[in-house]
Amino acid sequence: MASNVNWTVVFDDKMIIKQSGNGAGSYIVNDDAFWSDSKFSNIWAIQYGNSITSDEVEYRDTTPHSSFADANIGDISQFSSKWDSVHLIELQSGWDNDNVDGETDAEKITRLGARPTSYSS
Repeated sequence: MASNVNWTVVFDDKMIIKQSGNGAGSYIVNDDAFWSDSKFSNIWAIQYGNSITSDEVEYRDTTPHSSFADANIGDISQFSSKWDSVHLIELQSGWDNDNVDGETDAEKITRLGARPTSYSS
């Protein structure tokens, strides 16, 4: 696998990992239609970085590993946008559950800021 990457995708686990930056972490993305897309059928894992030398796609069979660009499976945003959607749900849940007894909605917004409505990596 490549090193110094921004994103890791593990197909069998349906997991997308943001390696660094705001909100870094991993999420399982339960979207069977997405994961079963035929263009992913032979892919084991993806490491995606900042350059073609840090990108790598690992295949299930004996196909030699390739760069993300050479794999011809689309843009990394198809994975990062899925991660962003799940992360937004987590942010919203955290906001919703961060309550102080007797606190008004206005006080909560003053303390936490507005409830998150979007997130983009």
